Amino acid sequence: MARLWHTVLLYNWRSVFAYIPLESQIEKFQEAYYGVISQCHVKGSSDLFIEFMLEQIDKILDEVIVQLGRSDAEASEYVKKMLSIMEYDVPYTAVSIMDMLELKSRETFRKNYINPAMELGIVQMTIPDKPNSRNQRYVKK
Repeated sequence: MARLWHTVLLYNWRSVFAYIPLESQIEKFQEAYYGVISQCHVKGSSDLFIEFMLEQIDKILDEVIVQLGRSDAEASEYVKKMLSIMEYDVPYTAVSIMDMLELKSRETFRKNYINPAMELGIVQMTIPDKPNSRNQRYVKK
């Protein structure tokens, strides 16, 4: 619930935070996140937590700026549509992406969406040496 409030408060301050994947950033550093919360309970002060969150916001904004700076002029409308539904550094199965895109054909998905995105280096496989693995996931970079 606290993470939801982070997003709401930041969104109320600047609407751009509705599109910033802060939750994903916190998940990447979840152990440190809970460690800082514990330290704050012991100290009776939220200074460390505020500093930690500001560092995470700074990191995610840096990543977003890099992503925005990347030219996606080469990307097709299909790829752009897929990228718009994916969060950065979150692994997705092909089926979950197809569901979000409301696609039925795996061939269409591969040909128009995932293969072109991987060729541009915008999306990567989590298990590149086993492209047909049932554990395969795709990550937006």
